[in-house]
Amino acid sequence: MRHVADIPHPDIKITLLAWNGKYLLKLEQGMLEQTYKVSELDLIGGDAEMRQLLDETFLASATQRFQDMRADLHAALERHDLL
Repeated sequence: MRHVADIPHPDIKITLLAWNGKYLLKLEQGMLEQTYKVSELDLIGGDAEMRQLLDETFLASATQRFQDMRADLHAALERHDLL
C-alpha cells in the first residue's frame, strides 16, 4: 500500500492511499472510519481527480454518516448493557 497524500481538513483526518490498482480514500473521525475505493482506471487524471471528490457536499454527507455511525454504535452498546 502506497501513501499518496494527507489532505487537510479541520474535522476529519483524510488519507489518500493507492493499492492493488485502486485509490483508497480513508476518512477518520475519532474511533470511526470510512473508506472509499475507486479503480485507478476510472480516473484519467489520477489522484488529482480523487481530491476533487472531496467537495462540500461529499464531506457534509461523510460528517453526517460519522454522526449516524456513532449513534448506531452507542445504541447497540446500550441495548446490550455494555455502557
